Amino acid sequence: MHPELKDHPQYFRKKVVQLSENVYQAFGFAASNVYMIIGEDGLIIIDTSESTGAAEAILAEFRKITSLPVKTIIYTHSHRDHVSGANVFAADAAPEIIASAKFSDDSLIVATEHPRPAKAMQVRTKRQFGIGLSYPDEIIGIGIGPGDRPLKGLGAGSLPPTRRVGEEGEHYSACGVDLQLAMAPGETPDHMIVWYSNRKALFCGDNYYRSFPNLYAIRGTVYRDFDAWADTLDHLMTFDAQILAPGHTKALIGAETIKEVLSDYRNAIRHVIESTRNGMDAGLTIDELAHSVKLPASLANKPHLREFYGRVDWSVRAYCVGTMGWFDGNPTTLGSLAPREEAERFINLAGGADAVLSAAERARSDGDYQWGLQLVDRLIFSGRERECATKLKAEILGEYADEQINCTARNYYLMCAKELERELT
Repeated sequence: MHPELKDHPQYFRKKVVQLSENVYQAFGFAASNVYMIIGEDGLIIIDTSESTGAAEAILAEFRKITSLPVKTIIYTHSHRDHVSGANVFAADAAPEIIASAKFSDDSLIVATEHPRPAKAMQVRTKRQFGIGLSYPDEIIGIGIGPGDRPLKGLGAGSLPPTRRVGEEGEHYSACGVDLQLAMAPGETPDHMIVWYSNRKALFCGDNYYRSFPNLYAIRGTVYRDFDAWADTLDHLMTFDAQILAPGHTKALIGAETIKEVLSDYRNAIRHVIESTRNGMDAGLTIDELAHSVKLPASLANKPHLREFYGRVDWSVRAYCVGTMGWFDGNPTTLGSLAPREEAERFINLAGGADAVLSAAERARSDGDYQWGLQLVDRLIFSGRERECATKLKAEILGEYADEQINCTARNYYLMCAKELERELT
């Protein structure tokens, strides 16, 4: 695997971290973090993890610290990895559950009464997160969370909000704890941050985590407003926090460290926006931009901007499509040959299926994996040498996965390789 991923099991080693006198972070138990604020007569829980199994493990650890009842649950946003353990934390009480007024009960698909491609989303979500891969031989992590987390009750324990906070935000008090709730759109438009001024602790949801941000998720997502996310990072810096408590990865401590990291994060997003926009205005196509837009080394080499979860080239493509739609301005792409027809013509031009298969095998042996995949796909689309091409594609995907620093790409390649191997048996 990529050498930078080898440290992830140690980085994501599960533990409960005391961030302040009465603030605790459950880290490494699940894809996302859970936070506990201990008040005078009860607890405030911020986010609830991705599964009932993880929530049970976290609550058991919290109970070693305090037996106070859970009085309040706050969702920073509606992604399932943040809401799916709520019924575990609410089991012995009837806590108030607070979320943004824009909170959607099914955040992975746009809220609508009309059917959406839910099956395609489920398949791609499993691939992105490597659900079904074995730890640690295949899955090492998800980029912003551990690979050996419990999946019992995955997505099963969410509870609907009992109170929704409007666009203007509000001050909220419970258990003798005063909090400020503010809207902060970023990864989702329903993001809400929590500011605990007495501890100078800012719970920022997924507006920051230790990776280049996932401006586009390969499981499939509507356009994530890049400019809104960057604006939110400016907003986060106005709090002058001493503790930054993200939805994933470790908390940051110290005002100077937090401002430096958030500035880098904002600058990286703005760089992608400006470079892509300028390239589009200069007439470059989506493919040209995806290969040419890069972060400057001063940003790209920082640990909090390595492409463990999001990727710059995927973000460039998402910005192009999200702002201008699928057409890249090249009149050739207004139409296209059907995949089978294009494959047949390509194969014939190359000198036949045997020649294409030989070229794909050479590409694999040379480590030219992307070219190898594009060659075998043409054989698969055409139906010629399909079994050999399918077997070769699975092998290339497995080897290509080992080169990836991006965990979601690695997981996707490995999952698809396993699917192709099953297809051949």
